[in-house]
Amino acid sequence: MVTTEMLPVGLLVPITGDLNVSVGMGGLALFVPAILAAVFAPLVVIGSRRMGRRVILCGLLALLTGANLASAWSPAMPMFLAARVLVGFCIGGIWAIAGGLAGRLVRQGKAGLATSIIFGGVAVASVLGVPLGAFIGELAGWRTAFVAMAALCAGVLLLNALALPPLLAQHALTARALASQLANPRVRLGLGITLIVAGHFMAYTFVRPLLQSHAGFSESWIGPLLFAYGMAGVAGNFAAGGAAARRPSATLLIIAAALLAILLALGGTGHAQTAAAALLLGWGLAYGGVSVALQNWMMRAAPDSIEAVTALFVALFNLGIAAGSLLGMPSVDALGLRANLWLASVLMAFPVLALARELGARPATR
Repeated sequence: MVTTEMLPVGLLVPITGDLNVSVGMGGLALFVPAILAAVFAPLVVIGSRRMGRRVILCGLLALLTGANLASAWSPAMPMFLAARVLVGFCIGGIWAIAGGLAGRLVRQGKAGLATSIIFGGVAVASVLGVPLGAFIGELAGWRTAFVAMAALCAGVLLLNALALPPLLAQHALTARALASQLANPRVRLGLGITLIVAGHFMAYTFVRPLLQSHAGFSESWIGPLLFAYGMAGVAGNFAAGGAAARRPSATLLIIAAALLAILLALGGTGHAQTAAAALLLGWGLAYGGVSVALQNWMMRAAPDSIEAVTALFVALFNLGIAAGSLLGMPSVDALGLRANLWLASVLMAFPVLALARELGARPATR
């Protein structure tokens, strides 16, 4: 799922060139599915009612397979974006259902580790999915990369059908019950901290042109650099998962502050290849912990309503992706890649301040 969502990041230059649109407009490839995932995440959870979660996941994976094939066959940007609409529906539904399943798949006391493993898929998508997609695109074209993604989705569909238990719904979620979670101040704060995601994607959507145009790396270096970024992300995911289970506020503050510093540094010294490569690794390490740390926060904030708060979290997370990629489009086209990094760092400042204030006010949650 995440590889499908992020695949245009590693293929942005060839996709926009082939479909005859600007690099900035290419950000729509992330904006469209992200904004729709934000809408569909709560709707899928509410609409599915008591349907078995395995059935829902398999159905959405089948749709995702079709969306990748449609992307590969797109002759122009409008059809490509139409396929990404279907991707957004699948992302919202899959993440909202799967994100909170850890406690139902493992014995008591192991949910924290299981959550790290589930959200490890986000990091592994960066390690294998995005750079492998870029590599396939370099060898055989970006359309072939989407066909390969469709084959992978079909394989994952089969694996889920064979390996998952039925996972019957525990209770039907209503719109009123979902909205009632917003009365919880810890849930509201967790949703606000998700602004980290907007700052990240304002910059990361354009990481390939950043590495090629700003730092001067050749095309052959993009795959290995994104692979290294992803490897760092895997390490960050598991490090943050354990830390967030013990000290969620402190963990998220460290992550947000590190991302703020890295984006500022990339804008200032990212033209030097050694500095850019080192900062990219730090970026992956820090951002790799965002998803699992925020999910742990939400589960601690509402332990009796995990599916409901997960749907809200997924909605805000994908709004952050949409907002970041949307803000980055005019910023990159009008001001350039360097200025875009500095503007993205401004978005990181708000979560840093909110977490610092919360950490000082609630020492018991550190």
